Amino acid sequence: MVIDDNTYQFPKRWYQAVWFFVVVCNLWFVVMFSLEQSVLQSSHFQHIFTIDLNTFMVAGVALLYLASSHWLLAKRNMSLASFIGTLLTAFVLYIAALNPVTTSLASYVYIVLWGVTLWLLGMYGSTITVGLAILAVMSQLVTRNFVVADIPLIFWEFLGVTILSVAAGLLFWRSKQQTTHDQELDKLSDMLQTNRQQSEILIQSILDGIIVFNKNGKITLINPAAAQMTGWKISEAAGVDTQLVLNLTHDDGSAITPEEDPFALVFTQKQHSNQALVLNSREGQKIAISLSVSPIIVADQAQPTGAIAVMRDISEERAAEKQRAEFISTASHEMRTPVAAIEGYLALALNDKVSTIDSRARSYLQKAHSSTEHLGKLFQDLLTSSKAEDGRLSSHPAVVEMGAFMQQTTDDLKFAAEKKGLLAEFVIGGADDTIDATTKDASEQHLVKPLYYVYADPDRMREVITNLFDNACKYTDSGKISVGLTGNMEVVQLYIRDTGAGIPADDIPHLFQKFYRVDNSATRTIGGTGLGLFICRKIVELYHGRIWVESAVGQGSTFFINLPRLSAQRVAELQAGNAAQVPIAAAAVAESQPSQPSAVSIPSPSARS
Repeated sequence: MVIDDNTYQFPKRWYQAVWFFVVVCNLWFVVMFSLEQSVLQSSHFQHIFTIDLNTFMVAGVALLYLASSHWLLAKRNMSLASFIGTLLTAFVLYIAALNPVTTSLASYVYIVLWGVTLWLLGMYGSTITVGLAILAVMSQLVTRNFVVADIPLIFWEFLGVTILSVAAGLLFWRSKQQTTHDQELDKLSDMLQTNRQQSEILIQSILDGIIVFNKNGKITLINPAAAQMTGWKISEAAGVDTQLVLNLTHDDGSAITPEEDPFALVFTQKQHSNQALVLNSREGQKIAISLSVSPIIVADQAQPTGAIAVMRDISEERAAEKQRAEFISTASHEMRTPVAAIEGYLALALNDKVSTIDSRARSYLQKAHSSTEHLGKLFQDLLTSSKAEDGRLSSHPAVVEMGAFMQQTTDDLKFAAEKKGLLAEFVIGGADDTIDATTKDASEQHLVKPLYYVYADPDRMREVITNLFDNACKYTDSGKISVGLTGNMEVVQLYIRDTGAGIPADDIPHLFQKFYRVDNSATRTIGGTGLGLFICRKIVELYHGRIWVESAVGQGSTFFINLPRLSAQRVAELQAGNAAQVPIAAAAVAESQPSQPSAVSIPSPSARS
């Protein structure tokens, strides 16, 4: 609308003053006309301020608007409401000033008031003021057929006042004006400045380090926390490559490979990443950090325009975790000795060849022996989980052909399933290639199958499979347990599937966390430490693998393990390397004095987390 795009915005007091002026003008015409019709009919004033019926009617309409509709419209648009009232008043003054019956003195008064009204209209914009002036002048010229000789002197006076009023109004109001567009720009500018200040205050106040960089890897923003952690000044880091400012390594000091670089992966994978790394500051200080990198994607663009890295100092958390792990490791190691002694003496007491006890005492001793065994497993699991967390878990990886390994492991574990009346089967590839371990020895069957080689410690992998198989037996009342092996050119996949009660969806994301157990009637009656699956995850990750579960309540569970598959060439290289080391190791043993080899035997982790 013209009134919205070209009007100027002024304080409310200006519009109130205009309203008062136009009300007085219109009220004058209404009152004077009424007096002329009654009291002043024979008075000299009737001839001085002659007001006809047309002027009275237009003034009445204007007065009625100003007293009612003006205020209703002013609630939504004060400028528009005031404009309509002023325009009606200008029309009343135009009729009165150029009315032939009006005397010269009255015409001069009305022309002056017309000029004031036209000056006031200047506050609504040049388009409206100039347009109204041209319309008024043209209407008089058309009435007189553009015959200049017939135009009275009062018209030229009217024209002069009109021109002067329009010019004065434009000059005066332009000096005080603020267009709606300018007002919106100023408001937007204030908002942007406020938002920028708020963002700067927020970023400056955050204790975590924040670094924003573009798709070229150049830093565009760095907050004081990040500057303090990296040792770079904010002014120096701006525009510098991210990898120069953030010198990152793994916990063991090894460099990050290009395939692991979080600042490159955020643009290739276009997704959030979170890693625990070590930051080497400019002063040579090593800080353990949790680094989170997220892409910045604009709505209308498919590719990230930049990324934001948030890093948090976790040195104190790491130190606290290390202290807890050391305490658990020391306590578990020290308590294993007395618990083993108690377990040994209880076993001797239950041996008929060593002691003679009655049936009631035997029952008590058996319960004590069972509880002691459970306590020993708990201490062993605590010790194993502590070693797994701080990287002290012993591992002797070798080339393992998983087909033969899984067959043998299934044969060894099938008796646990048979005791509970469950079937156990070993599946290779598709469902057609199935070996039923409950009917005959797998070694007696002949099956053409691919060779799935991995590089892992067979004892550790047997520990993982045994834990998952034991869990399946514990939580499956009837049906079967399937141990499967499949894969492709890059991955070897193992799975243990049961027909048990299943796992609720809310518990699955937490299942491999330390000390986490599903809270239901089955877990409360069966018992466990909540460490078994945590240890399984740590062992699988030790060989760059992944473990997860798919389950639904009432439909059983399937635990999957993915391990990197070795190519035939890589298998040959590893086996040749191991063969070359055998003579060296044999010579070293021959030169040394005979001694018993020491080995740590870690029993299977206890019940399902």
